[in-house]
Amino acid sequence: MSSTNRTVVVTGIGATTPLGGDVASTWEGLVAGRSGVKPLEQDWAAEQAVRIAAPVAVEPTEVIPRPQARRLDRSAQFALVAAKEAWADAGFEAKAGEDPAVDPDRLGAVIASGIGGVTTLLDQYDVLKEKGVRRVSPHTVPMLMPNSPSANVGLAVGARAGVHTPVSACASGAEAIGYAIEMIRTGRADVVVAGGTEAAIHPLPIAAFGNMMAMSKNNDDPQGASRPYDVARDGFVLGEGAGVVVLESAEHAAKRGARVYAEAVGQGISADSHDIVQPEPEGRGISHALQNLLERTDLDPAEIVHVNAHATSTPAGDIAELKALRKVFGDHADHFAVSATKSMTGHLLGGAGGVETVATVLALYHRVAPPTINVENLDPEAEAHADVVRGEARKLPVEGRIAALNDSFGFGGHNVVLAFRTI
Repeated sequence: MSSTNRTVVVTGIGATTPLGGDVASTWEGLVAGRSGVKPLEQDWAAEQAVRIAAPVAVEPTEVIPRPQARRLDRSAQFALVAAKEAWADAGFEAKAGEDPAVDPDRLGAVIASGIGGVTTLLDQYDVLKEKGVRRVSPHTVPMLMPNSPSANVGLAVGARAGVHTPVSACASGAEAIGYAIEMIRTGRADVVVAGGTEAAIHPLPIAAFGNMMAMSKNNDDPQGASRPYDVARDGFVLGEGAGVVVLESAEHAAKRGARVYAEAVGQGISADSHDIVQPEPEGRGISHALQNLLERTDLDPAEIVHVNAHATSTPAGDIAELKALRKVFGDHADHFAVSATKSMTGHLLGGAGGVETVATVLALYHRVAPPTINVENLDPEAEAHADVVRGEARKLPVEGRIAALNDSFGFGGHNVVLAFRTI
């Protein structure tokens, strides 16, 4: 099919998160302002400086048959749970080729992970050291490879238009969704299953992030540890899970009578080229991503009423993002209801963009912005740049077409901004 500029819509959503094993429970938790952060109960946690995290609320083995789960890294398990929910939610009854509503040659899958099968890699290395060569699982390589979640989702839905795996640290999930939007917009596919997943609650990542002073050490108050924009914020809390959406050309969705959550307007991308882990303090790279979004799409800034912020609860990153919003949108940024949902889910790294896209789409669909919890003393600099939704959820305008942004940034200076709009 020749290159086009087709409208892309969201027709299915799926998630497994620290707040719930599906979209409904996750959304309920977000709107209620509930934290999914807990003390780590594993034996290895006792010697860690960081002893809290946000594990999934429902183990994937309660959803995926155990024989299949044993051949999948935890990150792929999460992706499969979320993708199956999104696929069914979109109204597909079987995989492509079996369901006449979708052509497998016009179906893609783009599932990202920032770290990939790290738990498989490290656990199997322990097996090698402790039990010898013959005890290493023959499934190790297809489990640990970063494209395993995407490949397994592609197999599950029967995707043949392309199966892809962007890897851009904590921006990976959003980059996957942006890539999927372009696949449909340019005519490569009619339907794409896209999102992000991560499973990195393991002693090595916990120790490494802790030693680089990136994570909160507020072990005595797990549910209050992730506190974006608070003056006492001291780093992110590691979460796990996956968020997946089904994207579709508007024409294809209309032809099969699909329910539409929102329009996927497009993406803006940039790189800081500043530091491998520190954000550019004035938010210049983020500003470029926002400007890129406006230049590449027909998004009217006046339509934007909500921002699901990247806001990981780090001293530098939270403010740089708000400075960028103010720089690009000026006084109109006063009208953005800014939510930092990582205050409840923790930071899912490569899975964050997927889960937060689901939250952004639902915020538009229900016209409700989730709260940012744990903000006891709002940083004056944050207050000067943005209207942070605190305390309880806030209603968004009930009439007219409205839009929302989902920001995702990652180590290496990756910046991705996604925009969605009501139909």
